[in-house]
Amino acid sequence: MKALSIRQPWAWLIIHGGKDVENRSWHTKHRGRFLVHAAQGMTRAEYANAHDFALDRGLLLTPFELPSFEELQRGGIIGSVVLANSRDTSKSPWYMGEKAFLLADPKPLPFVRLKGRLNFFEVPDELVTP
Repeated sequence: MKALSIRQPWAWLIIHGGKDVENRSWHTKHRGRFLVHAAQGMTRAEYANAHDFALDRGLLLTPFELPSFEELQRGGIIGSVVLANSRDTSKSPWYMGEKAFLLADPKPLPFVRLKGRLNFFEVPDELVTP
């Protein structure tokens, strides 16, 4: 199954926080369910910027809805989501990029440690069953 590395806390927000757009600078022809890989890297500044973005737009109900910096799982698969379309724009409050991957039906999965890669990459079926 395909996977895509996404930096935290954005990956958590896709699976648990209602984030329905993944902002990218490129389009994809991929459609269907893919695994959400939480990238290993995340700075405190990146965490704070994402947290503030979601709070400022009313996308988090409270500042404590998002797990703390230390609690976010990184460096592995955390769930799956359906990529419904790839567009130039989106009306979603989560949209802020050049291109928008429109997402639907997020499902959390037990954490599976796995090294990420650029772009979509294959994950052996026996490693994760969505």
